[in-house]
Amino acid sequence: MSFRDATVVIIETARTVVRAGLGLHELLKTPSVEIPARVGLRRSASTSEVTQNGTDTGASSSRATSLPQTSIPGVSVHDYLVGSQLDEALASGQDIIVSWPFADGGIRDWTQAEAIWKYILFTSLQRKRVQNESPVLLSIPAGLSREVYEQICQIFFERFNVAGFGVLERPMAQIYATISLSGVVVDVDYNHTDITPVYEGFIIHSGTLTTSIGINDCQRYLANLLKSNQSVMTAISPPESPLEPDALDSTLLAFVEQIWKDGYIKVPSDGETAMIEDDGITDIAAIVVAGKEKAVIESGMKKKQSQKQTAEQQARAREIETMDLITVQFKGQSIVLGKERHRFCEPLFDPTLMGKGDHSNPSVLYLSLQEAVARAIRQADVDQRQYIWQGVVVTGDLTKNVKGLAIALQSRLAPYVVNPELQTDIQPRAIRLLNVPDYYPEYRDTGEGYAAFLGSSIVAKLTFINDPNAKNFVSKGDYSQKGPRSIVEMSPALL
Repeated sequence: MSFRDATVVIIETARTVVRAGLGLHELLKTPSVEIPARVGLRRSASTSEVTQNGTDTGASSSRATSLPQTSIPGVSVHDYLVGSQLDEALASGQDIIVSWPFADGGIRDWTQAEAIWKYILFTSLQRKRVQNESPVLLSIPAGLSREVYEQICQIFFERFNVAGFGVLERPMAQIYATISLSGVVVDVDYNHTDITPVYEGFIIHSGTLTTSIGINDCQRYLANLLKSNQSVMTAISPPESPLEPDALDSTLLAFVEQIWKDGYIKVPSDGETAMIEDDGITDIAAIVVAGKEKAVIESGMKKKQSQKQTAEQQARAREIETMDLITVQFKGQSIVLGKERHRFCEPLFDPTLMGKGDHSNPSVLYLSLQEAVARAIRQADVDQRQYIWQGVVVTGDLTKNVKGLAIALQSRLAPYVVNPELQTDIQPRAIRLLNVPDYYPEYRDTGEGYAAFLGSSIVAKLTFINDPNAKNFVSKGDYSQKGPRSIVEMSPALL
């Protein structure tokens, strides 16, 4: 069985976001669809009594989430609002029950999960159920059971009528994107960070763990710091018309979210190297290959402008550069920020800043990133650890806009591997960061934020196009003969 590149569908299912794309191009592209992994239901008399955080169907207790997960008996797939439908309903002020079925790392509600995938396939990607020629590669969280795999397979064949189906664990997709088979994946989400050690293409499930620290903690932390910045507070909450405490908190959070998403934050680290001064010699070919033409042009224009400035103007420019000041436009106001914005990621490395610590409750972990990574790798066999330390992948939405997070983590991990008194063949010598290669031009400016989608695209091309006879997916014929259990034979994670 062979498929056409143009018909292949990639669906990445994460805790809080679902991304998708149609077609495998010669230069693999970033997702064309990206929606929050949530559904909505209009409240009515029949939904007045609901079950919050209902029965778990595939996630461990250590992945508990604070996002609402509402199970409502008797609701069909067609009743749920997804994507733009839900956004419009919420914007118009309708009374909507919102639920996040994947937020705890499993699948909390199957009807809600089906509603999201159905919206992706038939509304966003315009597939036709009756004549569905598309095979689907679905990336999902790691560590789900065989029963979960089988039920997903059943939904895609019986409800969506797909032409072929394959499943890939997200951490494997993320590490494949860096062209590696061993390492540790650090996936920073909004309420959690998932740590997954991988060795030679297989996840070390005994070492996987989830910390209850994420992007939202960073946002709240910086928002609280900005309350001490008088110029920010004056602009956001003027003395003549101050905001109520709740309104002030929500406004500051919105301001902080805009700052990091606009790329104004860089994580300081002792491990960073100084920028090399331009010596006037430019390797044009290297710049074009690296996709840095725009940056070089802007740098040259900046230098020419500075040469035309007076001595006083140049001194002022140097002062602003030293203070690292920026002006941000927010709700009609020009707000000046300094270096305090770069403290955004501090809670990731020190959860106690948010009043969180390493509690004795095993179901909730409040570990720093460096301790979580070290603890995860310690669960691997001793002779595997040096190879895992050679492949640290830091990914998640944060890495698309915030620079330096991986380097900052690398410097904080050094004490866990450097031991001058212990010199053996299996002793790790250093920590190496893995990145998405520059030869994927569509991904050059996205950090490692789209690593899972890129890795899924690579696997889909190998699975459905380059070697379809290798049977790394379930065909319609396989499903007709063996039913949902056919997915188990095609999934290395379940062997």
